[in-house]
Amino acid sequence: MATSRRMPRAQRRAQILDAATRAFARAGFAATGLDEVAAESGVTHVILYRHFASKSELYRAVLDRACQRLEESVGSSDFDETSIPALLRAAAEDPDGFRLLFRHAVREPEFRDVIDTFRTAAIEVTDRQLAEVIPAGPWRDWAARLVPTVALEAVLAWLDAGQPDPDQAAERVEQAVHGVLSAAGA
Repeated sequence: MATSRRMPRAQRRAQILDAATRAFARAGFAATGLDEVAAESGVTHVILYRHFASKSELYRAVLDRACQRLEESVGSSDFDETSIPALLRAAAEDPDGFRLLFRHAVREPEFRDVIDTFRTAAIEVTDRQLAEVIPAGPWRDWAARLVPTVALEAVLAWLDAGQPDPDQAAERVEQAVHGVLSAAGA
């Protein structure tokens, strides 16, 4: 392993988080060892442990950073016509972080709380907005749960397809979301 040059603590931490995001995105938490993260980071285990006490702590920091970036890009209190384009931009800027959140962490019981918190907030915001167009009841509840799921899965599928037609992607995701709203009676 190449010798790591000294760098400021915050810069080294960011380097490790970037590398850990890439490493964990390939196979998830359970299948990724700290050896892989250290190699991807270009640091020794000693340096890795100076910044993170455990693999779990490192993974949670990666997920927290991905959530923070997503919230900064998309917002968390309201969804509007800029939300889906912002979601696509956030996914394109950090595809590994996006995949970690919505493909890996959702399947990892120890970290499921991160996604459950995100999902609960998205459902609450969606429900508030749907109140304007769908009366209270089971179909609004259904749509409030399905709209965020459809949007996120559409963005994941877009990433997996190689991010085709980025100028048209938001419109296509919006069409999928409007299909849910139409089915719910909006």
